[in-house]
Amino acid sequence: MNALFIGRFQPFHKGHLIILQSISNQYDEIIIGIGSSQYSGTIVNPFSENERKKMIAKSLDDIGINNYKIVLIPDIHNPPKWVSHVLSIVRNFDVVVSNNSFTKQLFSEKGYFVKRTPYFEKERYSGEEIRRRMINNEKWEDLVPKSVAKIIKEINGVQRLKDLSR
Repeated sequence: MNALFIGRFQPFHKGHLIILQSISNQYDEIIIGIGSSQYSGTIVNPFSENERKKMIAKSLDDIGINNYKIVLIPDIHNPPKWVSHVLSIVRNFDVVVSNNSFTKQLFSEKGYFVKRTPYFEKERYSGEEIRRRMINNEKWEDLVPKSVAKIIKEINGVQRLKDLSR
């Protein structure tokens, strides 16, 4: 049985990691869909698809999760056709894992089972909060896996966000 887990991962954080840890032994394969993959260089989507892919892969590899694959899912800005668009990219999943109410609605309407997971300190573990902290010189490194903090520093991601916020 395979699961599909979709997010923008801007950046990949410990909330995402906890969810993937909690489901990794429940499924043969977890297909991680990087949503809005074509977007980067904006305040909401500062990291590129390759940077996000690297963040996810390094984080999962570091803790020994290897039953995953990462796929890129560009946004089409057409909700009625979005599930069909996702299915054109990835087909081999049995369940969608998501806490996003819109994702749940769209996949449920097409007959897919959507499994919700517990939120893990959603106010802290959110891409928006992490980006806000980066811009405001607040502590953010403890909200992401160590490998993600290292990647963000290597690509000068904090300065990128500060520049984008001006």
